[in-house]
Amino acid sequence: MLKYLKHFLPAFTAIFYILAISMGEYYPTIWFIGFSLFLTIGDYLLPKDEHIQQFSYPSILNSSMYINLPILFIVVILTISILSNDLPQWHINILDSYYSIDFISLKNSFNIIDKIALIIQTTLIIGVLGIVPGHELTHRIKNKLDMFIGNWLLAFSWDCTFAIEHVYGHHKNACLADDPASAKRGENIYSFIGKAIYTEHVDGWKIENNRLKTNGVNPFSFNNRMFVGYCRSLLITILAFLIGGWIGILYFLICALLAKSFLETINYVEHYGLVRGKGKRMQMKHSWNSNHLLSSVFLCNVTRHSDHHRRASLKFWELHPCPENAPMTPYGYLAMLYIVLLAPFLYQRIMEKKLIDWDLNYASTEEKKLINIKLK
Repeated sequence: MLKYLKHFLPAFTAIFYILAISMGEYYPTIWFIGFSLFLTIGDYLLPKDEHIQQFSYPSILNSSMYINLPILFIVVILTISILSNDLPQWHINILDSYYSIDFISLKNSFNIIDKIALIIQTTLIIGVLGIVPGHELTHRIKNKLDMFIGNWLLAFSWDCTFAIEHVYGHHKNACLADDPASAKRGENIYSFIGKAIYTEHVDGWKIENNRLKTNGVNPFSFNNRMFVGYCRSLLITILAFLIGGWIGILYFLICALLAKSFLETINYVEHYGLVRGKGKRMQMKHSWNSNHLLSSVFLCNVTRHSDHHRRASLKFWELHPCPENAPMTPYGYLAMLYIVLLAPFLYQRIMEKKLIDWDLNYASTEEKKLINIKLK
C-alpha cells in the first residue's frame, strides 16, 4: 500500500502547507525553508530510486494527480487572499468559517519575508501539483478526462502551449538547434527562459493553426486549443480579480510567470549542452536523467526523463530509471533549480565535467563534430 501512498505525498504536503499558513507569522517562511531543505538534502542522502514497481490499480495512481486540481485551486486562492488588500466581505466570511479564526487578523500577521516565502512556495506548488501532473496527463492525447484535468492544471501557469508545443514540438526536436526547450552549452539561463517562453507560445500557435487548416477548420474558433487554453487561464485571472482586485491579478500573474520560468529552468537542466544530429533518432543519452528519490516521488517520475523521451506514451509509473544507459544529473531537481537560478556560473562549472564525460562516452562522431562547431 505504501507504494501507492507515496505518490499522494505532493497533495498531502500541500494540505499541510495550507494548515501551516493558518498558524500565522513566520510559518510561511519556516515552511518554505523546511520544504527546500527536505527535498534538497533528502535527495542527496537517500538511496537512488532505481526500481520499477508493478501496480495492479492504476486508477489509484491517476487519482493522485486528479486530486491536485482542487487542492491547487485552494492554495492559489488562499495566496491571493493573503496578499491582496481589500477583500469582498462574502469572501472574508467564507475564509473565517473555513479557518474558524479571524482571517483578517491572520492576513495582517504576515511580514514581508513571509509574503515573499508565500509567493515562492505557491509557485513551487503550482509546479509540483499543476505543471508536472499536467505534463503527464496531456501526453495522454486519447483520454478526454486526462486531457481535461491536465489542461486545467496547466492553466494556473498560463501555459496552454505546453500541452501542444511540448507534445508535438519538443519531443520531435529535443537537442536540435531550433528547439526552444533545449539549452546550449554556456547559454545564459535568464535569456533562455525569456526566449523559451516566447518561442514556445509562437510555435504552439503555429502547430495548432497548421492542424486546424489541415482539417479544414477555422483557426479563429473554439476549436483552437491555444485559444481555449488562454480562456482557462483568463477565467482563473478573473477570479483573482473578483477576490483581490487588480492586486489579486498582479500576484496571481507573478506566481504564474514564476512557475513557467521554473519550468523553463528545469527544461534548461534536462537537455543542457546535449546535441543530436538532424534526422537522427532521439535516444536516452539525449536527456539528463535523475534517480533521486524525493524528486521522483514529488514529480511523477519526470526525473526519468531519458525513458520519457524514448517513449512518451509510457505512464509515469512505467518509466525505467536507466541507471546505465543515460547521463545523470549530479543533484536532485530542486537543488539543480536553485543552483541554476542563484549561481548559474557554478552550475556551468559543475556541468563542464559532466559534459566532458558525455562527449567521451555518449556522443557519436557526428555529435562530436556538432559540439566542436558550436564551441568555436
